[in-house]
Amino acid sequence: RNIILNNPRKRNALSLAMLQSLREDLLHDVKSQDLRVIVISAEGPVFCSGHDLKELSSEDDVKYHSQVFEICAEVMTLIQKLPVPVIAKVNGLATAAGCQLVASCDIAVASEKSQFATPGVNIGLFCSTPAVALGRSLPRKVALEMLFTGEPLSAQEALMHGLVSKVVPEDKLEEETMKISNKICESSKSILALGKATFYRQMAQDLDTAYKMTTQVMADNLTLRDGQEGIEAFIQKRKPVWSH
Repeated sequence: RNIILNNPRKRNALSLAMLQSLREDLLHDVKSQDLRVIVISAEGPVFCSGHDLKELSSEDDVKYHSQVFEICAEVMTLIQKLPVPVIAKVNGLATAAGCQLVASCDIAVASEKSQFATPGVNIGLFCSTPAVALGRSLPRKVALEMLFTGEPLSAQEALMHGLVSKVVPEDKLEEETMKISNKICESSKSILALGKATFYRQMAQDLDTAYKMTTQVMADNLTLRDGQEGIEAFIQKRKPVWSH
């Protein structure tokens, strides 16, 4: 499924309405067997500029501001809780909560012209929530330099530090994203769902706990119909027929 941020005149800002719409799109028909991968992209030269600062002025009350940040955090964590992989397809600038969105996706493919920044410090609103996703995607010192200076990372720097998984020329962005999506679609949905959930669970654990938990998951994986089908197909030298 393609989700396209489509408010280029507002630099695809994550207004409350945009966040609610994004949450709805992410959750739509999520249990459908046909849904295998979600790609988030954007119209215009800015992938996403982060929060709509007009919504964060003192004219609106604290309760409203809290609501904006709460739904934003909900959307970012939801991406990792979904049973299918989520790919960010970035062609342009991703700043603040927009950079957080890229960091929160499972995979990110970016064009060479893309840039990534957390410039909140420059306007007196430190990017504390983007820092959660950033600090979990990047080496600490790189994340902190971005947070303290607001200076952008180029696409190549973002790749070098692990914020994105691939950088391609702009005219190859669609092709590369489709290549990854199609490869994902060749696998069993149920196996991928188990794998994704387990990955994020073990990342928050210490080494011994992570191995204990994943050892059990591997054994459980073998009891799934597609787990058995995959191994039988390999032994019989044929393509697996997944039940998902």
